[in-house]
Amino acid sequence: MSDPPAVGELVPPDRTLMGPGPSDVHPRVLRAMATPLVGYLDDYYVEVMDDLQTLLRYAFQTENEHTFAVSGTGTAAMETALSNLVEPGETVLVPTNGYFGNRLGQVAERAGGEVVTVDAPWGEPLSPGAVERAVERHEPTVFAFVHGETSTGVRQPDVDTLADIAHDHDAYVVADTVASLGGNEFRTDDWGLDVVYTGSQKCLSAPPGVAPITFSDRAVEKIRNRDTQPRSWYLDLTGVWEYWGEERNYHHTGPISTNYALREALRLLAEEGIENVWDRHRHVAGAIKAGVEAMGAPLAVDDDYWLPSLNAVTVPDGVDDGRVIDRLMAEYGIEIVGGLGALDGDIFRVGCMGQSAKPAKALQFVTAFGEVLDDEGGDVDPDAGISAARDALSH
Repeated sequence: MSDPPAVGELVPPDRTLMGPGPSDVHPRVLRAMATPLVGYLDDYYVEVMDDLQTLLRYAFQTENEHTFAVSGTGTAAMETALSNLVEPGETVLVPTNGYFGNRLGQVAERAGGEVVTVDAPWGEPLSPGAVERAVERHEPTVFAFVHGETSTGVRQPDVDTLADIAHDHDAYVVADTVASLGGNEFRTDDWGLDVVYTGSQKCLSAPPGVAPITFSDRAVEKIRNRDTQPRSWYLDLTGVWEYWGEERNYHHTGPISTNYALREALRLLAEEGIENVWDRHRHVAGAIKAGVEAMGAPLAVDDDYWLPSLNAVTVPDGVDDGRVIDRLMAEYGIEIVGGLGALDGDIFRVGCMGQSAKPAKALQFVTAFGEVLDDEGGDVDPDAGISAARDALSH
C-alpha cells in the first residue's frame, strides 16, 4: 500500500477578481460560509431557505412563488429552466450573438427542443425587429435570450419589448441574467418574464455553487401540464419544489454552507438597496470605462448597450493580450480574462461585479492595466487613464 500523500495547508493567494466571475466576496459572506452545519431538513435550515426565497424575490424584483436556488452553478439553472419548460419537439428560439446564447441552444436541444435562431453580430444586442420576424416565422414555444452576454460585454436593452413580442405569439420567455442580475437594472415582473435565472458568484458576490431562479405562475402551469417528464430527474421542478415548497420533503442534500453564504450576500444587497447597488455598479464601471478610453483602449461595444458588470476592452494594436493578462496576475494580483469565441484575441473582459465594484479596485485596475499596456508596446497614455478614472469617480 502506498504512503499517504503529503499535501500542504490550504493558503489561497490574495487576488483582486475583476474577470467575468467569480467576484470578490465580503468578509461577512465568508464568515457565514464557515458557520456550523445543520441537517438539510433541520428547522433552522428551513428558515434559511425561507429567508433565501424572500431575499431572492427582492433581487429578481418579483412576487413569483417559485423562486429558489438551484444546487449547482449558473449552467445548472439554465438546464433547470429549459429542461422543465421545453417538451420534445417544441420550437425554441435562441440568439446567435454570443457564447452563452449558443449554449442556450445546446441545452434546449438536449431537452428535445427544435432550435431556431434570431441573428445578430457578436458585440451587438438583438433588435426587436429581428426578434419579431423570427417569432413570426418560426412560432416558437419558448424564446430564450441573454440579458448580459458574458462573452461580449453586451447588455440586451428593450427586454420588456422582446417579452411582449413573444407573448403576442403565446411563447414563454426565458432570460439568462448570470452576468447581470444584481449589478444592472432588472425587473422580472414589470418586464413580463416567465423564467429568469442567474449565478451566485458574479454581481451577487457569493461563492459559486448555487444558482437562483424564478418561475412565473404561467410557466409553472405549463410545466405541470407537460405530456412527458423532464429528461433531468435532479432538476425536475416538480421534485425540487417538494424541497423548496411548503412541504419540505427530501429531494437531494442541499448545499448548506453555500446557501448560508448566498443568504448573507443577499442581506448585504438588501441593506444597500437594490437601486443603490445598480447605481454603484454603473458608477464604478463608468470609471473603468472612462479610464481605459482615455488611455487609448476603448470599449468594443456601443454606449447604448454597454454592460457595466462586464467591460469588453479593445486589445490595442501590437499588444499580446495573453501577456497582459498574465502580467496583471503575476505582478499585481489582478485577474481579468481575454475574449471568447469570435472575439478571442480582440478584447479583454474586465468584470465590475459585486464586492469587486468598488472605487479603489477600479483605480487599482486602471493604474496597473495602463502600466502593463505601456510596457507591452501599446500606444496608450496611462496618466490620462488614471486622471479620467479619478474624475469619473468624483462625480
